[in-house]
Amino acid sequence: MADIDPITLEVVTEGLISVVREMRATVFRTARSVAIYEARDFSCGLFDAKGQVVAQSEDIGSHVVPLPWSVESALDDLGDDLSPGDIILMNDPYRGGTHLNDVTIIYPVFEDGELVFFPAVREHWADVGGAVPGSMSGTATEIYQEGMRIPPVKIVEKGEINKPLMEVLLSNMRVREERLGDFNSSLAACRTAERRLTELTSRYSMQVLLDCVELNLQRSEVRMRENIKALPDGQYYYEDYLETFGPDGFEPLLLPLNLTISGDEMTADFTGASPQVPAPVNSTLAVTAASVYIALKSTLDPAHALNHGSFRPVTVVAPEKTIVNVGHPAPAGSHGEIRKRVIATMLGALSRACPELVSADIHRTSFHNLIGGIDPATGSEYVHYEWACGGNGGFMEADGPSAMAAIDWGDLTTVQPTEVLENRFPLHIEWTQLGLDSGGPGGHRGGLGMRRALRLTRGTAAYSLLSDGAIMPPFGIHGGETGAPVDSYVIKADGSEHHFSSPGKVGGHLLNAGDTVILQSAAGGGYGDPLTRDPEAVRRDVINDLVSIEIAEEIYGVQLTTAGEIDDAATETHRAELAAFRPSVRVKAQDHDPYTASGPSKRRLIRLHPDDIAAHGLTANQKIELLDAVGPPLRGWVMSDGEVAPGTVPLDPNGLLSLGVEDNAEVQLRPLYTPVVKYRAAPVS
Repeated sequence: MADIDPITLEVVTEGLISVVREMRATVFRTARSVAIYEARDFSCGLFDAKGQVVAQSEDIGSHVVPLPWSVESALDDLGDDLSPGDIILMNDPYRGGTHLNDVTIIYPVFEDGELVFFPAVREHWADVGGAVPGSMSGTATEIYQEGMRIPPVKIVEKGEINKPLMEVLLSNMRVREERLGDFNSSLAACRTAERRLTELTSRYSMQVLLDCVELNLQRSEVRMRENIKALPDGQYYYEDYLETFGPDGFEPLLLPLNLTISGDEMTADFTGASPQVPAPVNSTLAVTAASVYIALKSTLDPAHALNHGSFRPVTVVAPEKTIVNVGHPAPAGSHGEIRKRVIATMLGALSRACPELVSADIHRTSFHNLIGGIDPATGSEYVHYEWACGGNGGFMEADGPSAMAAIDWGDLTTVQPTEVLENRFPLHIEWTQLGLDSGGPGGHRGGLGMRRALRLTRGTAAYSLLSDGAIMPPFGIHGGETGAPVDSYVIKADGSEHHFSSPGKVGGHLLNAGDTVILQSAAGGGYGDPLTRDPEAVRRDVINDLVSIEIAEEIYGVQLTTAGEIDDAATETHRAELAAFRPSVRVKAQDHDPYTASGPSKRRLIRLHPDDIAAHGLTANQKIELLDAVGPPLRGWVMSDGEVAPGTVPLDPNGLLSLGVEDNAEVQLRPLYTPVVKYRAAPVS
């Protein structure tokens, strides 16, 4: 390796990042889909010949971080048969992709006949075929219903496009002109990167570039190892659930995480995750591993640019044919849902290792809403892809941001512009607002979710929704309460409402002109005990229409006068009363299986004596939480058991780890609070 001085290292490193930024600018200027050029649902990255992430900019981490698996798959298939002028196209989730809509171009760059770099672009194409407009169906049972699956193929060979292959692809996708335009925008971005890399090598030589890349990867690795080493060694555990719906209704799928910290290394082990299911709740190893890396990078090393070096100290274990490492032929469209749930389990586990660094749970889902059909005014196909961005968790320093992209979304736009949507599609945006009372109560409140109303103005259309977190809402930490869950429903032209039997998962529901879809994104969980929140902050939330007077009094314990001022004495008294009525139980350590299972569905049972159930106003099979002063709650379903000693709750070793307690510790017991989201009297745009 050449002797690289610090100035050259920084200039070259920033130069490579600027290459990626110019790639992004090229896509913005040339893409055809609203979701790409307005909402920024695409990412660019630069990879070395081994497939390692070398540089990204403000891109979506959930696109870029899984890309090494895609590059590796492409090299496995085509690595011995790549020449200058070849371009690889792929979207196969089983081969390192995310979901089928994320179509990727990988562009080999050569120097003197040697492969040196891969610029790559991953764009969300609004449609790639399949059962419903937009390709993502909440009711898909196999991947064939989710669109065209493209393994790594040469779409361009030695400069010549493979026209028959391109025609096959476009003929099986809706709105083909958009798809071709998006493809060309990716191609233009990669060619831009090739030109800029040539300019850099003319200034520094290719060897200097490669040496700087390796040095930058090494220092990122060292920095991450130092951050991990600063955490307490040990084993940390958290478990969460994803949602499916069967003949008997809601069926939860268990997602456990055992996180081990040993010196400067970390292992995230998802052994025990539910087997994959014929429903859109599965995702790939690439997405699972990327989610672990994103959570860790955002928590421990948020200030520095991302590259592959940060991943080296981390091992991810995800058993095959499970919801976190899906295999053929199960659907794989829910990468956004697995990703956010893996991030949630990481936040839950890390909240005990570094409680001051993490937030409460983020908004649980990417909330994919699709509306598509044929516009009778033009006779043309259209597909609108909408996500109403949710709230983020409260954290040590402040309340969680409302309706804002989460840590896995880069600079993704959270609200698509009304003017563009109404010009491009037969839709009218009736109103957009934040959900009153949606943010999880806490010492620092969770961010609020978004409420948005889209009315179909003409013709008919199909509405699909792929999301999660409609039954199990975002959790709080350190005593914080849950945020509002995700939901959507339809107000028909006649004013009646249609609510879906499988909330959060819809496939091709018919809309008629005048029907309005109400999108309700999830909120963020609260951080810290709501009774410790500054009463003045609660009063401001009431004035700003973020929290209702009822929640201010019932959850935060803040008493306001008729003039809207804080009654300090009444507030102090009421908070003391609320704290005194919080039920608690003592933990009894037991080495037992705490779960009940029916097929892949699996849920934790929290066994209580019947007298305790009655005394605390609970019912059998009710969702409840156990919690300590630090960390996330342990969630489960109430089971009446006369053999359990009154005032106690038996917990298995993982349950003890999750709560961070030992035998005979006292923990709080509370019903799983789900905020009832309210609309304002006069919704505003």
